[in-house]
Amino acid sequence: MNFHEVQFPADLSFGALGGPQRRVDVVALANGYEERNTPWAHSRRVYDAGLGLRSLDDVEAVIAFYEARYGQMYGFRWKDWSDHKSSIPSAEIARADQQIATGDGVTDTFQIIKNYRSGGHVYARPITKPVKGSVLIAVEQDDKQDTIDYTVDETTGLITFLSPPDPDTRVYAGYEFDVPVRFDSDSLLTNIASFHAGQVPDIPVREVRV
Repeated sequence: MNFHEVQFPADLSFGALGGPQRRVDVVALANGYEERNTPWAHSRRVYDAGLGLRSLDDVEAVIAFYEARYGQMYGFRWKDWSDHKSSIPSAEIARADQQIATGDGVTDTFQIIKNYRSGGHVYARPITKPVKGSVLIAVEQDDKQDTIDYTVDETTGLITFLSPPDPDTRVYAGYEFDVPVRFDSDSLLTNIASFHAGQVPDIPVREVRV
């Protein structure tokens, strides 16, 4: 896979512009109604890394990072400061933050997910790049221990239990996570004069499926 398990400098992603993107096909009907469909089961995040730059040293750091990824060739981890953990931004992560599955007594591997709720609707987002050492797991009220009760694959977001959870038991997780992304341009254009004048380079970054 064309992916480097390295994080874009977190101090430079702070202040970047970005968020979720959805693709919806809208067809206007003759009677004034609309038909709306989406080919995407999951949203994709898009960012502008240039808005986090504050100095010439920052520009140099981004150039080095871009060159080491061979431009768009290799993906990398990105910290989305507006959405990077299982809890709300003002709270510490906890084992009961997100219900990720229900045990059936047979299945021993589960994907970490984050649930987004509004009204009666829920969107379950797969989390494929949890931060190493941050994952907390519980089954019902029973806190589980990493490497003793389960293992975490930080490159896929898969949790594997040594023994499958009992039927009808709820599996919970708390965690921090990164977004798998790549640069979305074959060139990285900087203008030192305009940068000093307060303008920043345009450095598009796009989420990738892994």
